[in-house]
Amino acid sequence: MVTIQCKDKRFSNIQAIVFDKDGTLENSEEYLRNLGQKRSRLIDAQIPGIGEPLLMAFGINGDRLDPTGLLAVGSRRETEIAAAAYIAETGRSWFESLAIARRTFEEADQYIGTAPSPLFVGSLEVLKYLSDAGIKLGILSAASTERVRAFVQRHQLEAYVQLQMGVDTIISKPNPALFLQACLSLGVAPHDTLMVGDSAADIEMARNAGAAGCIGICWGRPEAAHLEAADVAISQLDEIHVVEV
Repeated sequence: MVTIQCKDKRFSNIQAIVFDKDGTLENSEEYLRNLGQKRSRLIDAQIPGIGEPLLMAFGINGDRLDPTGLLAVGSRRETEIAAAAYIAETGRSWFESLAIARRTFEEADQYIGTAPSPLFVGSLEVLKYLSDAGIKLGILSAASTERVRAFVQRHQLEAYVQLQMGVDTIISKPNPALFLQACLSLGVAPHDTLMVGDSAADIEMARNAGAAGCIGICWGRPEAAHLEAADVAISQLDEIHVVEV
């Protein structure tokens, strides 16, 4: 067990740290924005006039992705359902609306592909530093487990990350069951585990699961309002320090 110091906040007896992926370790804003724009254009080509409302629903405003918006924090299933709801408003049946959303999402995947998004600067070094201190590390993302595993392999994080977990069922953040499952997989208790994430859903999930603490991160903007519920908010990962081993 170690003690973690983060600004003026100290967390004792920590065995593990669970990280979100998008917006926390991976600078995926450009990829997600491009993906959301492609999905909206494809649906708008079939149902004219629906593109702009979909962009707003996804949290895309011009060249900016809202860090609290659906595309930034929601699972693929949640985003598909939201798109289907907008389609259904045009008079189509629910099943047809779901089918259109699913088909266009798959088509958008083929156009945008899986081009790698970069790690935020310093993320690799921090993961290595924490791993060398004997802390178990995991990733718990709203993306699919397949995408989490691809991310870990792409950036060669296998030596540092023991848990690669995404959302593959109807359960999504902020359901605390996800954090409890992550802790079980890592072989640690929630009260010995920290959560590091960039969304209110990460914080709510971990807190309701009995986590040792919640560290909010918003790269360059730690004062972001959506991180107010975190125990501490940081602007880069290297503000996490091991002070006692």
